[in-house]
Amino acid sequence: MSWYEDLSLWSGFSDVLFSAERARHAAELVATSPLLAFPPGSRVLDQGCGVGFFAVPLARRGHRVTGVDLHRELLDRAEAEAAGTGSGPSFVRADVREYVSPDAFDVVVNMYTSFGYFDEHDDNVQVLRNAYRCLVPGGTLIVDLLSKEVYASWVGPPKIVDVPGGMVVMRDTILDDWTRYRTDWTLVRGDRAEHTSLTCWVYSAAELTDMVAQAGFEKVECFGNFAGGPYDGAATRLIVRGTKA
Repeated sequence: MSWYEDLSLWSGFSDVLFSAERARHAAELVATSPLLAFPPGSRVLDQGCGVGFFAVPLARRGHRVTGVDLHRELLDRAEAEAAGTGSGPSFVRADVREYVSPDAFDVVVNMYTSFGYFDEHDDNVQVLRNAYRCLVPGGTLIVDLLSKEVYASWVGPPKIVDVPGGMVVMRDTILDDWTRYRTDWTLVRGDRAEHTSLTCWVYSAAELTDMVAQAGFEKVECFGNFAGGPYDGAATRLIVRGTKA
């Protein structure tokens, strides 16, 4: 079983992955970012939506949102959060390597480094190809992740994150000549400790731009933050936007 298929990671480390602070930040970005200011009533596909951090606020802004994720438990949490939203998001349990609804969406988003999970590079490219097939002509793709350049300025000594009743110790290891990284997490609460690890591809701006173009997109642009700032030495994220021809 691959790490992303292991529900114990997503549930056991939920306080880190799905914190209230992250939820607030996502809602703020949806409300303020020019990169997420889609035309009213846009049909939006959220690949790897998790617990709906972006799907739910996008729906609250009047967009018609479909969230796709592999884990039913995460989708159940997203549906509970969306309750009372009105025309809330719809959620589909599926593998993003396989999910395609041709010409059904105006926008596809892939947020918070939900890209690069799969062992084979071609599988990650397939996710982009599926996004292309899902979009109408002129539709927009947004991919947001922690890039190789940004990660290089961030990786270093182990980090400690406080969680309710304990802490999580995080240690990062660069693998395969900067092709991938592994993150090892230890959750400590009282006299109990839980361990997990995940491995992900880490792409540079040039690499991801090439992959997006390879999937068929045109007008491919890079941004360094959600304010639409340039992708330069001050970048905090890599956000790539492309348009279906």
